[in-house]
Amino acid sequence: MEFPTALLGVALGVVLIPQLSATQARGESEAYSGLIDWGLRLVLMLALPCAVALLVFTQPLLAVLFHYGRFSAQDVAATVLPLRGYGLGLLGIVGVKVLAPGYFAQLDIRTPVRIAIAVLACTQALNALFLVGLGWGVGGLATSIGLGAIINATWLFTGLVRRGIYRPQPGWAAFALCVGVATLALGAVLAWAAQGIDWIGLRAHPFVRAGLMAAVLGGVAALYFGVLAVLGVNLRSFARRAA
Repeated sequence: MEFPTALLGVALGVVLIPQLSATQARGESEAYSGLIDWGLRLVLMLALPCAVALLVFTQPLLAVLFHYGRFSAQDVAATVLPLRGYGLGLLGIVGVKVLAPGYFAQLDIRTPVRIAIAVLACTQALNALFLVGLGWGVGGLATSIGLGAIINATWLFTGLVRRGIYRPQPGWAAFALCVGVATLALGAVLAWAAQGIDWIGLRAHPFVRAGLMAAVLGGVAALYFGVLAVLGVNLRSFARRAA
């Protein structure tokens, strides 16, 4: 969960804050909104498939990374729900890294902090519900963190739109549809690979297991971006905007 968060969210935040600050200083409101739009499209395009992978390819990931020594098959099974809880909120976790700079670059520190405090209280309420009420254990704690991140991102997004700071650019519906179709293709292959390969049984062959996972992940990545390209998504435009 931390890998896509750092690779996508933190990196986008580092790129956006100085660009947003410079744009704000020049009074270019359209360019300011466009930068946020670019970041949000990247979040959807890159974080959504990662979230789906954490949800449907959970056991293979855990088996390849941790199923050694005293970490048993039962431990893998016990860790599935917590990881899925984080996967559920990955879009929110990464999205906050893009949305919060939209406030920071305008020297508004209080709003994101106030929202974060309110979300913290909401997360604690969800902890009580999932942990005590439903008895989900540590999986409930991870799920409440994931849902809290979604609430946080939604709240930040709504605030930017209401203030007129962010105005979604045309083409969002078509872009989201393309990402959704490509993600469905990726998720279908991952679900098949998760069920079709005995990841737990390959414990005695760690290099074979790791090689299989690398092949599966590399294959679905190629499939995902290939589907996007076929559907007409211009991937180079994102790189040019980042530059």
